[in-house]
Amino acid sequence: MARSQPPFPVLLLKDLGNRLVWLLARLAGALAWCFPMRPLCLLGRWAGRGMAWLLPGYRKLAERNLRIAFPEKTEAERRSLLREHFATLGANFCGAFKVLVSSPKRAARYFQVEGLEGEVVDCLRNGSVCITSHFGNWELLTKILLWEHSSQLTPAVKRAAMYQKLANPHVDRWLQKLRSSGGVTLIERKSGFHGAVTYVRGKGNLTILADQHAGDAGLWTPLFGRLASTTNLPAIISQRADAPIFLVGVATTGLGRWTARFLPVARSSQGVAEQTAQINLAIEKLVRESPADWFWVHNRWKTPKPAFLLRRVKRGVHLPEGMKEAALKPFRMLVRSPNWLGDACMAVPAVRAIKAGRPDAHVTLLCPEKLADVWESVSEVDGVLRIPGKKPPAREVGRLIREHSFFDVGILFPNSPRTAMEMWHGRIPRLCGVEGKWRKWFLNQLIPMPERQGPPKHHVEHYLQIAHVLGADVNHREVFAPVHPPEEAARRPLRLAVCPGAEYGPAKRWPLEKFAETITTVSEVFPSALWEIIGTAGERHLGEELSKLVTGANVINLMGQTTLSELMVLLSKARLLLTNDTGSMHLAALQGTPTLAVFGSTEPAWTRPLGKFHTVIREHVECSPCFLRKCPIDFRCMERVDTGQVAEALIDRLRNG
Repeated sequence: MARSQPPFPVLLLKDLGNRLVWLLARLAGALAWCFPMRPLCLLGRWAGRGMAWLLPGYRKLAERNLRIAFPEKTEAERRSLLREHFATLGANFCGAFKVLVSSPKRAARYFQVEGLEGEVVDCLRNGSVCITSHFGNWELLTKILLWEHSSQLTPAVKRAAMYQKLANPHVDRWLQKLRSSGGVTLIERKSGFHGAVTYVRGKGNLTILADQHAGDAGLWTPLFGRLASTTNLPAIISQRADAPIFLVGVATTGLGRWTARFLPVARSSQGVAEQTAQINLAIEKLVRESPADWFWVHNRWKTPKPAFLLRRVKRGVHLPEGMKEAALKPFRMLVRSPNWLGDACMAVPAVRAIKAGRPDAHVTLLCPEKLADVWESVSEVDGVLRIPGKKPPAREVGRLIREHSFFDVGILFPNSPRTAMEMWHGRIPRLCGVEGKWRKWFLNQLIPMPERQGPPKHHVEHYLQIAHVLGADVNHREVFAPVHPPEEAARRPLRLAVCPGAEYGPAKRWPLEKFAETITTVSEVFPSALWEIIGTAGERHLGEELSKLVTGANVINLMGQTTLSELMVLLSKARLLLTNDTGSMHLAALQGTPTLAVFGSTEPAWTRPLGKFHTVIREHVECSPCFLRKCPIDFRCMERVDTGQVAEALIDRLRNG
């Protein structure tokens, strides 16, 4: 359907605005033409330093880019480079205006050439792809491309440049006229690459800006060791035209003086991906020689939205020959863990998928101190940031985040406003999470949840949906793998763990008498079985009562006497866990220990233990699932679960594995 045309008054106002900008640009050009180059560039340096403070957003972006590119420099060195960059940027901007309105002969006064010899000269005579970047006074290239003033080239070579139209048609036409005055043919980028290929095949030399963020259409390859979306257009033209690629940059060598440096980059025999990677390496080399000249206010390492994990990107990821993934600078992600033990265990597959989402992923988990041992046991987690105390203020958690590291992205698994405030105070540039209440004001990437249709889905799907939207592959079976293979459990000694509690509330607890009767029945068949009662310190009395109720069985009451790490070791050595719907049930499943879980007030389809080595027993009644902490009536959902059924299922599992 065609877009409707804006009303005539709107079009008229827009055109008047465009003409006003054009007049101001013409005025600036006239002033630049009148001023000598050196005073003009000096004025530009002063203006550039002033703009650094008038435009704090660009200053912060440049600070971030410098931190990515030069982590080895001190803060003082980066601040000094930042100041020099803005001053140089102002001088180059004013110098570019002077070059644009100058004749080619006059513009030649302001630069000299290096590297225009040997292989580069052959490239220019026979057709090539010339790569340039937002570096120094790049308008010198579009004006005269430096070559017709060189004694090495006789006769003058054919030259063209790709450009992208400006939104303002009046300014665009004016700039095209100025840029083509030196004999340069302009080829619009949107016209496709067929005309560009034909031009290069005809021994023409085509200049392309290649250091811009290429979005979803780019190839992800390193720049300063950090993955960046990079256009593969120069490499495609090189392949189609069988032409080499070289780089030229115009570095500042003094006030109002520049040097054009030529560097060979790649041959067409290397392939599109490798050529694109080599282009980035060549640009990096050029920038390192004169770092203040590059356009650090450009968001070169932009985080894609919504899918910043790179599993599903169109052109994929490519590392230069000889470079290993370990050499990449990390893309740092801070994941806010759920606060409950069971929910944290169910979030592990999503964290694994996020870690596998890109080769430079560095995943840190932000979690309550009580859950730190769980996340430290997950090999895909690179670091754990512990939230001290029970509920510290969100501002304090934010300070903890800032002191720990600079993060590129924050991912929220819980839906609470408080957790969003924690991340927001941490000043993480991209915060992702489900909308949830009024916390959307703290997030800058909302993750949609599909409408519920059909049977209920497991709660793990909630976390996997977050990972999926961010670009992860959530269907790989390895993300669901427990820490230890469940098949090993059948070869373990006959140690059986029992968890009679449920921190959520009594509505999830199967009666202690039924636990005791089941243990006694099973012990008659397996008299050597050792039963270890586990649970939290707040439910220690349940363990004491159960120990008294059990007769004729080897029982050790460890309830409230183990740390979380000790509990994980205990579960990893147990043959099986008899439990309610608890966090310990999910912890056992994560460890690879089979469970037999009794469900009542909750829904197994949502929170059953993950994996096929588990048994769930439930008597569905008319009021379940109610999800209440305490049953208001007769507790029929749990009372109707028969001990004989549970004991028989246990015996069968122990016999058959």
